[in-house]
Amino acid sequence: MSESTSEWYSRFARLEAHGQSPIYEALASGVAADETMLAIIDELPRLRRQPNLVLACSRLLGAPVDSYELWRAWMLEHWPEVRAEASIRLTQTNEARRCTALLPVLASLDGPIALLEVGASAGLCLFPDRYSYDYDGVALDPVEGPSRVVLEASTNGPAPTRMPEIVWRAGIDLHPLDVSDPSDARWLETLIWPEQNERLARLRGAMEVMRADPPLLVQGDATSALASLAAQAPADATLVVISSGVLVYLVRAEREAFASAVRSLDARWLSLEAAGLFPAIAAQVTRATGLESLDGRFALALDDRALALVGAHGQFVEWLPTLPR
Repeated sequence: MSESTSEWYSRFARLEAHGQSPIYEALASGVAADETMLAIIDELPRLRRQPNLVLACSRLLGAPVDSYELWRAWMLEHWPEVRAEASIRLTQTNEARRCTALLPVLASLDGPIALLEVGASAGLCLFPDRYSYDYDGVALDPVEGPSRVVLEASTNGPAPTRMPEIVWRAGIDLHPLDVSDPSDARWLETLIWPEQNERLARLRGAMEVMRADPPLLVQGDATSALASLAAQAPADATLVVISSGVLVYLVRAEREAFASAVRSLDARWLSLEAAGLFPAIAAQVTRATGLESLDGRFALALDDRALALVGAHGQFVEWLPTLPR
């Protein structure tokens, strides 16, 4: 049985917003205990009730977030507009900092590399070689020199010492975002949670990096569009398909169909998804760490082999102790 909307918002408040955004924690906790708010949010289709999506749509339309009471009153007055916005929007948080986990694996693969991301949003994670990095004080810069965007992460293992050679990059999204479009850029900025000024600055810097050399982004379904786009990759490059925080938005049958599609390609699959999303990966993580709960954790995996636990926004990379890296 799937969790109720109340349970969903409560879990979001406790495991995702807590320690990250006091405002979102307060708003989501308020919704979880508010029968009136739950009733109107339940008017939306299941996947459109996501806390991230509803909260971002309200802020996009000008909702006050000073207190739950003020936000609630505004929501009740403006619910038709919020419902309409949530019906056409997607949660497309494009967190470049997740590249802190992707980069070490990409750097370890035989190159050159052709990078294909599913659920690419605006494509900011297609540029891991264009950002600078700081792993507990150990720096790594692009071949061209230091980037204006520095991605920091703590780690329990050695930091990468070289950049991967990426010769082709492309992405698939149901609704690709164009960072040169002010409306799309504003939506990306609104998806950053309140109080997270550092993330907002990082997003703006990453968008500037991308505007200088936009990747190929195609509109389509992660599964049905995969083979045709993969066929465009250079034949002499190692094709790496990456998925980052996107497969949770697919129902189980759709996730399994995507997994089958990517496994049928002559490609490596680098995934950074909720740790409990795929049972086989979850079992590896549990066996390696002894953790009883994987809620709120992301797992980095290469070709279905779990490699590390990662902060949802790339803030840490904890390589699994019993697995080679």
